[in-house]
Amino acid sequence: MKIVLASKSPRRIELLKGLGWSFDVIPSDKPENVDKNLAPQEVAMLLSLQKAQDVASSASSSWVIGADTIVVVDGKILGKPKSNEEALSMLLSLEGRTHEVFTGVTVINPTGKVLTKFSRSFVTMKPLTRSEILSYISCGESSDKAGAYAIQGKGTLLISSIEGDYFNIVGLPLELLSSMMAELGFPLTQQFSGVNTNE
Repeated sequence: MKIVLASKSPRRIELLKGLGWSFDVIPSDKPENVDKNLAPQEVAMLLSLQKAQDVASSASSSWVIGADTIVVVDGKILGKPKSNEEALSMLLSLEGRTHEVFTGVTVINPTGKVLTKFSRSFVTMKPLTRSEILSYISCGESSDKAGAYAIQGKGTLLISSIEGDYFNIVGLPLELLSSMMAELGFPLTQQFSGVNTNE
C-alpha cells in the first residue's frame, strides 16, 4: 500500500516516521481558501480537506493524509507570524493564559473515500515577561509555527500545562489518525506491522 502525506511539515513527517510507516511527502501548493468566520474546528478541517484533495488528484490508488493546525485565543485564529514583531504580539496574547489548538485531519483511501475530523487540545502558557518572550523569539523557533511557538522544541519551556492530545499540538494527532485509517479499511492490527514498504 502507498501512503502520501500532503504536508512538508518536519513535525508531521517525524511523527509519521515514528510509527514505522513508509510514505511519500507531496505537499499541496494550493493557496489556502477558507472563510475565517467559520468555527475554528471547521477552518482546520476544511484546510486539511483542501490539502488532501489537491494531492489526491495526482496520487490515485494511495492513502492520502492532510492536516492543518491552528491556534485560537479569544476566538481569534493565530497563524504563522510574518515577522518577529507579529510573533511578539501573538506570544503576549498567549502568555499567562489558556488557549486552544485545533488540528483538522483528512484521510482519503485508495478507493477515494474521504473522512475528515478534528482534535482539540488546551494549552496553558505560563506568565512571561517581555524580555523572556523576546529571548525565545531570538532562538528562531517562532517563524513557521502557528501561534509563534513550538511545543516540541524550546517552546515547551513556555508551557505550564496541557489538556488533550500532545501530538495534536505538535501537528498530527496520531490516535485520531489511526482510528480514521481503521475506519477507512486499514485496521490497527495492520498498522503495527503492515506498512514497511511504500508500494
